[in-house]
Amino acid sequence: MNLALLLARSAQAFPHLPAVALGGCVLHDYAALAERSARLAAGLRDGLGLMPRQRVALVMKNCPQYVELLFACWHAGLCAVPVNAKLHPRELAFIFQDADASACFVKADRVEAVVSAQAGATALQHVIDVGDDAYAALLRHAPLATAAIGPDDLAWLFYTSGTTGKPKGVMLTHGNLLAMTQAYFADVDAIAPGDAILHAAPMSHGSGLYVLPHVAQAACNVVPASGGFDEAEIFALLLAHRGVTLFAAPTMVKRLVAYAGSAKPDSANLKTIVYGGGPMYAADCKTAMHTFGCKLAQIYGQGESPMTITAMGRALHADSAHPRYEQRLASVGRPFAGIEVRVADAEDSPLPTGEIGEVLVRGATVMAGYLNQPEASAQTLRGGWLHTGDVGFFDGEGFLTLRDRSKDVIISGGSNIYPREVEEVLLRHPAVAEASVVGAPDAEWGEVVEAFVVPRPGAIIEPAELDALCLDHIARFKRPKRYVFLDALPKNATGKVLKTELR
Repeated sequence: MNLALLLARSAQAFPHLPAVALGGCVLHDYAALAERSARLAAGLRDGLGLMPRQRVALVMKNCPQYVELLFACWHAGLCAVPVNAKLHPRELAFIFQDADASACFVKADRVEAVVSAQAGATALQHVIDVGDDAYAALLRHAPLATAAIGPDDLAWLFYTSGTTGKPKGVMLTHGNLLAMTQAYFADVDAIAPGDAILHAAPMSHGSGLYVLPHVAQAACNVVPASGGFDEAEIFALLLAHRGVTLFAAPTMVKRLVAYAGSAKPDSANLKTIVYGGGPMYAADCKTAMHTFGCKLAQIYGQGESPMTITAMGRALHADSAHPRYEQRLASVGRPFAGIEVRVADAEDSPLPTGEIGEVLVRGATVMAGYLNQPEASAQTLRGGWLHTGDVGFFDGEGFLTLRDRSKDVIISGGSNIYPREVEEVLLRHPAVAEASVVGAPDAEWGEVVEAFVVPRPGAIIEPAELDALCLDHIARFKRPKRYVFLDALPKNATGKVLKTELR
């Protein structure tokens, strides 16, 4: 099934419901969005001469055109390549060349970078500013019939962050993203026609994927006028839209909580905060629920199984009477319906409940492989299972608790130390705003624990205080040997802490 049919279905059933808004202003209803996407599809095919299965890059901060371009690509039988708009021209050139992108849509602020990158991308023939007449001309084409595309055809090329080398193009098919959409309804949240999703996180990543379930249910896609994340702007937009869902990294949730604590804004129209993309500590979950009510839902996924490995919906977050509530809150929930998840040893054999190993995933959401990298694809998908590189364990109720990325596990004197466990303890200190733990080379122990700590504004923290806290909660060998105090932790565009930079 072509994903473009999700938009066609909503346009037929709810033609006059708002589909796309810029800030508080509705730009298109569902009838208009469907027509614009069909016209753009014709412009891509007839105007630019693109053929089915060619690739179209999107290098833009969040903007209203993102939604119509995604569906126009699928409508025309093309594959979308959403790209982090903050990348350097050399990084863009690599992705354009690797993806064999034929066209690129861009906003004015990134035209120069994209044109610079174009010299290193042999297939890239068209660079179109979505604010120019060339874009408007594409919309003047007569609507095109939806391309006949199968579930195994590529829909989205997602480029990994490349923290361990060149980024890899994750091949996501129409079937993958349809399964992801259906999984959202089953295990994350219900969406009613007329609800809204606020795209404050990058649409080139998680927030863009959540366009799909919200279009499928005729909800409004709201793009902040800033194109990004601003706490005051988000709360202002909650007054303009109802039934609002926000996909946010844990760092964004913490900033919203801090703002709400000082400004006391109205958040009645906030329906759900779906958080993911990094560890959300139990204490932060509790603070967010105290601030907003039981409106948190968690997803654990990665580009290779987009947004869809495990989930913990609002009801589980709210079930504070459960005897294992604390442990549940520290977990990433249960496997999605229809997705198989196991914890395995080094030989890929399943481990018993409670034992720590690598998280493996199998199901309809798992990628087709990495573009142009058959060896990496075979290694990651060996035995028919996606090897996530994440380390964790299941409890007796089927809740998965992550320890860390396998590459982040610290091996000191032959003992495994999981950074998240140490980070959870450091965050108990009232003056600690953020903490991240890595392994530092050591001649005697192989690695020792080093903690990077961000104090709250105005606070002074003595290492001895953190030592005492750790010794009260974890084994002595897990205690950091060094503390480094920073004004901020380095993060990528999606809010993930860059442990490679800390190392």
